[in-house]
Amino acid sequence: MRTLLAACLALLLCGAAVGAEERTPSPPGAQTYIISPHDGARVHNPFKVQFGLSGMGVAPAGVRFENTGHHHLLIDTGVPADLGAPLPTSDSVRHFGKGQTETMLTLPPGRHTLQLIVGDQNHVPLDPPVISKKITVKVVR
Repeated sequence: MRTLLAACLALLLCGAAVGAEERTPSPPGAQTYIISPHDGARVHNPFKVQFGLSGMGVAPAGVRFENTGHHHLLIDTGVPADLGAPLPTSDSVRHFGKGQTETMLTLPPGRHTLQLIVGDQNHVPLDPPVISKKITVKVVR
């Protein structure tokens, strides 16, 4: 009986180790930021959002190159709690997996927050995460 229990425990531990993937490391000092619009800007629809990245490069999703990643734009939401999982795709989390560094947005009138987070080839945030400062814009029409 002990042998069976030990074998089951070994299988569980090995299975957990095989299923656990390490997050892609970010280069020391890597930063992402929103070039435009500026924090507090008043914008008209549609408006351009430009992404900045320093200390690392941009590569499309599905392509693994050391010290690279691609942008995800968080709109009116915070950074996901589980940074070890792929970022979801939604109206609040926009993926730029082709390596884009800007986009045109149309949002309802009012105040909105924008923030960038860099993901690896599988859309998983880097470790440590590369996250921009959250900015606020006011869409006036």
